[in-house]
Amino acid sequence: MDKDPETLAREAAERFSVEMGAFWRKQLGVRLLGVYRIGSLAHGGFSRRYSDIDLAVMSDNGLTDDELGQARNAASTLSPVHGSKLSIFWSDHAFTMGRFPPLDRTDYLDHAVAIIEEEHIRPPRPRLQEIRDYLRGAPFAAWREQIKRYGAATRLGPDDHKSYLRALLYPARFVFSWSTGSMASNDRAVEFLRQTAPDGIDVNLVERALRVRQQASDLDELFPERAKLLAQFEACARLMATR
Repeated sequence: MDKDPETLAREAAERFSVEMGAFWRKQLGVRLLGVYRIGSLAHGGFSRRYSDIDLAVMSDNGLTDDELGQARNAASTLSPVHGSKLSIFWSDHAFTMGRFPPLDRTDYLDHAVAIIEEEHIRPPRPRLQEIRDYLRGAPFAAWREQIKRYGAATRLGPDDHKSYLRALLYPARFVFSWSTGSMASNDRAVEFLRQTAPDGIDVNLVERALRVRQQASDLDELFPERAKLLAQFEACARLMATR
């Protein structure tokens, strides 16, 4: 039986991640502790159109800016398409440096799929309060800026579909992580929202956005719904204020 496009895309992304693992083995040598898939390529729901390729790299003493630049150049050479989607999370042996926000740390702890593992590094799990403090900050502010930008827009540009979809799906991801202190696939987060939606959340809009993601289709039909995002934001803000 022929494989569907989403399966083929996921398998291609996995092959790319293995090739990047080989690059880091050569680049870092004995400093390399592990390379892992995280995000949707690990916990499910990878979308050929809308997903990033999230990779975690553990090195004995972290990564330098030069090494990160070399990795991005190597990724673009291996695959311009996959290289443009690559998101690198990294840290050192003691997990005291690098790029690894608390929520992504829980994703690593719960869902990481090893490509290379010389030594398993297991940092302390962020406490629920730490996750909530993180969500109150940059992620919530970034969502607010997205809502303002799309509220003022008159059309959805070709490069806007990915970020607009994330703005539509964010209520599910926020409520799931705020409530559980962890990260899950968009499918799991939307299912959780169906069962626990705070007052004021338009669950139907989030479900429609999830179907677009699953079908890798355009978001033009949901662009007129952008005015509803402010109410979604306010409902999540009330959730933060009451718990």
